[in-house]
Amino acid sequence: MQNDDAVYIGHMLDTARRAVAKVEGLTREDYDADDNLQLALAHMVQIIGEAAGHVNGEARDDNPDIPWRQVIGIRHRIVHDYMHVDFDILWEVVTRNLPDLIVLLEAALPPESAGA
Repeated sequence: MQNDDAVYIGHMLDTARRAVAKVEGLTREDYDADDNLQLALAHMVQIIGEAAGHVNGEARDDNPDIPWRQVIGIRHRIVHDYMHVDFDILWEVVTRNLPDLIVLLEAALPPESAGA
């Protein structure tokens, strides 16, 4: 893995951890009532997708369990169709998908990078 790839995967990991931490202990009702939280999470998911787009093909091939296309795709959806962000889907992504993605990203990084 090229050094830049490790940086981008590390950024994905850090941002995913931050997003999951933001909803820890919150209910769906808390999320629905907090526009700032919704926008912050949309931005974090966007960042994860942007970083994923910078990971080269070889590193992606080395980590086929990471759903690269979907991660990048949700970023495109948020950026290019920003008037129609589905905050129900965003809640599901952050509460259900990102915890699994965190595990995959940790495994993708060299041991000295994963604990950042």
